[in-house]
Amino acid sequence: MNFLQTALAFIVCLGSLIVFHELGHYLVARWCGVKVLRFSVGMGKVVWSRRFGPDQTEWAISALPLGGYVKMLDAREGELAGLPEADLKREFTRQNVWKRIAIVAAGPAANFLIAIVLFAGLFMHGIEEPSSKVSVHAGDNAAAQAGLRSGDVITAVNEQPVQVWSDLRWQFIQSAIDKHELRLAVERAGQGRVSVTVPASALAALDLEGDVPGQLGVGVSRPAPVVQQVMPGSPAERAGLREGDLLTAVDGVAVADGIAFIDIIRASAGKTVQVALLRGGQPLILDVAPQAEQAKTGKGTVTVGKIGAYVALLPDMINVPSSPIAAVGKAVAKVWETCTMTLKMIGKMITGEASLKNVTGPITIADYAGQTARMGAASYLSFIAFISISLGVMNLLPIPVLDGGHLLYYSLEVLTGRSVPERVGEIAQRLGMGLLLTLMLLAVFNDVARLL
Repeated sequence: MNFLQTALAFIVCLGSLIVFHELGHYLVARWCGVKVLRFSVGMGKVVWSRRFGPDQTEWAISALPLGGYVKMLDAREGELAGLPEADLKREFTRQNVWKRIAIVAAGPAANFLIAIVLFAGLFMHGIEEPSSKVSVHAGDNAAAQAGLRSGDVITAVNEQPVQVWSDLRWQFIQSAIDKHELRLAVERAGQGRVSVTVPASALAALDLEGDVPGQLGVGVSRPAPVVQQVMPGSPAERAGLREGDLLTAVDGVAVADGIAFIDIIRASAGKTVQVALLRGGQPLILDVAPQAEQAKTGKGTVTVGKIGAYVALLPDMINVPSSPIAAVGKAVAKVWETCTMTLKMIGKMITGEASLKNVTGPITIADYAGQTARMGAASYLSFIAFISISLGVMNLLPIPVLDGGHLLYYSLEVLTGRSVPERVGEIAQRLGMGLLLTLMLLAVFNDVARLL
């Protein structure tokens, strides 16, 4: 079932974005008076097609689902002898350079527009997610050294306001990419507003593929580990645990929240541990023997301990809806920030400052599509918006065969007054295709490596 859901989520995500991208090219081409011969979803051999409209444009589905194209009347792709003059005037290369730029740029622009619409809708609806209240991991870490404490509510990062965990995480990632210090505005119980600074040196060596806040020692603040339910006949019931018990320590190790308690219990299969708790304000210690069970993880099947008790885990959740005007403004800013961060990341991979492992392909996209679809509509739509931005940015890279390569040619034509020589264009196309195939192979290799 998960496989089918993942496959469907991937097809809907990528398929819809390809259609919108190509519709951008198609609509602007028609607006500029260029004759469109075919609109294809997919590449390669056409498996289904129908003709519609005054130009009898062929609307097609092709065999390879990764991609699509709009085929226009173009002298570079066939002889035009015998065509009526009215059609010759609508040939692509006979249009002025600004029309050609508009047609090529319309595809990526459509991707950015869809992302803005999706984000604006999400911002207007409001997304329930964890607040910016944090917990600081025990031990020697950058957050603790800087003076951040569990229970602090971060209200701004580098002067950028944050209310929810996703905004906080986003600002942390941007600072890690730029290797800038983190200047945190914090609301602290009993002290009011305080400032905390995490130095740039603490961010310089972070793994950008991993949990950036977690590597600094920061996590989502979760409630105290209070027992919410005890299963009949479970090890927890036999040991005497009750609903409402506040768990404070296991074998002398303090537990700050339910996650910490669960981690210790999972690692104690087949052992007897002493659980310290408060019941009605009175301290109590119980001997609990976690039952060994088999559990599947990303690394295979492992033995874990379970006691049959549920503890409070859900962090403080907030929903912050925006007015339509504010939502559109936030959506535009979100798309812009994502574009700039993506370009910075690409630049760092080119210079060797970031690992090429960050290049991902269809397998990883499909995996994340399935995961976000199972999390709910808001998460899935947000994922589609991010993928749409990535497609827009990727297509604007100045690589021949991509939209950005064609825009580079036309920009040179604007500057020099002459089109790029046909022979130069052919060589550039071959080089661009080779580079694109190399990137695709790298992406697939990284995808398979992640699975293994």
